[in-house]
Amino acid sequence: MSADAVHDVVGIGIGPFGLGLAALAQPLPDVDAVFLDQADGFRWHPGMMIDGATIQVPFLADLVTMADPTSPYSFLAFLKATGRLYPFYIRESFYPLRSEYDEYCRWVAAQLPTLRWRRRVVAVEEEGDLLVVRAEVLDAAGGVVGTESRRARHVVLGVGTRPVLPAPLRALADEVARHPSAGPVVHSARYLPARDALRGSGSVTVVGSGQSAAEVYRDLLADVQDRDARVDWVTRSPRFFPMEYTKLTLEMTSPEYTDHYRSLPAELRERLGREQRSLSKGISGDLVDDIYDTLYRLSSGGRSVPSTLLTDTEVVAARYDEATEEHVLTLRHGQLGETREHRTGAVLAATGYRSETPAFLDPVAHRVRLDDRGRLDVSRDYAVDEAERIHVLNGEEHTHGVTAPDLGFGPWRASVVLAAVTGREPYPIERRIAFQTFGLPGDAGPAAGADPATDTAERFLEAAR
Repeated sequence: MSADAVHDVVGIGIGPFGLGLAALAQPLPDVDAVFLDQADGFRWHPGMMIDGATIQVPFLADLVTMADPTSPYSFLAFLKATGRLYPFYIRESFYPLRSEYDEYCRWVAAQLPTLRWRRRVVAVEEEGDLLVVRAEVLDAAGGVVGTESRRARHVVLGVGTRPVLPAPLRALADEVARHPSAGPVVHSARYLPARDALRGSGSVTVVGSGQSAAEVYRDLLADVQDRDARVDWVTRSPRFFPMEYTKLTLEMTSPEYTDHYRSLPAELRERLGREQRSLSKGISGDLVDDIYDTLYRLSSGGRSVPSTLLTDTEVVAARYDEATEEHVLTLRHGQLGETREHRTGAVLAATGYRSETPAFLDPVAHRVRLDDRGRLDVSRDYAVDEAERIHVLNGEEHTHGVTAPDLGFGPWRASVVLAAVTGREPYPIERRIAFQTFGLPGDAGPAAGADPATDTAERFLEAAR
């Protein structure tokens, strides 16, 4: 790499969205791109590769198809290349296995020469009109063996989200770390590495309301009687919400709804974000049915099922009882307003993920927009600076709504970013796809001051003139 080289794009983070952008950028002759990640290869939720688990979106929601159905990096191309296209066709399911989707992503990653693994980004700095990305080069053990710098016209952040533990469970996990004999208190992101320890604890309490909580509960429930164990499930949601699959509801994962959502006051967006959890964080209907059927099967013949399911119940405090070697959770019921203590041998927290502003942006903090909560203030075109040179992938749920984490919307967002980079539309950007109207009849679009993606290429072409 020449010291004078300037990339059009330096991507930071190679998850599904960063990988999708890399795949869509690969065939473009006017885009010089490189993508950095501190991992030694692609891994997607390795702690939740439960046998038989499927992703919650159809196979068309792959890395590229919704932007370019002819791409050689599509899921169907992967199936053809690996001799699995006909078996997948005969299977008659739109939903790939999670392990299969991970294998597909690794297959794509192996074909892209623009990916650089074992690169830990430590700073993004300014150099005139350019940005400089500084990274440490790591060896297989994670040790630093060198440094490198890359100059870029655009930087794209695809660093993803971080597992979150509620404050009581975070304090409990810290306390448990001081007691080697204590049962584990872990986030679902680490479920498989901790699975044997969880199963060996005698009793596990799953905390959370979404797909991950349901998958872990179902996995631990299957042989709970054979192990003479217990598994409980606690959620503060008022019920076990299934994911919404109805077609008019799915239109909320559209450019039009994103424009509408962006036009709303921040306070209203916050409320809607909470109300719309079932659109992206609900449980698949098939899994809900499977859990019920499993409970029914385990209860046959009058057998007792060693399990309790509690809704509208929040963990408000937690401590470790050294005398009994149990975790003691204080549970508060929302409707009753009452509290009870609940004892368990281990805790599995499927309590979600959160976007964070990376520390490596500190040198350019003066140009990065933040909201009043310290979160990235992401424009309609997925930029966080006035010059629109720093872009974000899946860090904008608070500004763009349910489309942010949606795998099927990733290629559309990547198309918008590539339009900003090239000043043209290398992949056509759909303006309207929904049959319904999200504002009032006759609305021309988002509120004044909004920055719709439909104008992206035109604005950058005008700037180029």
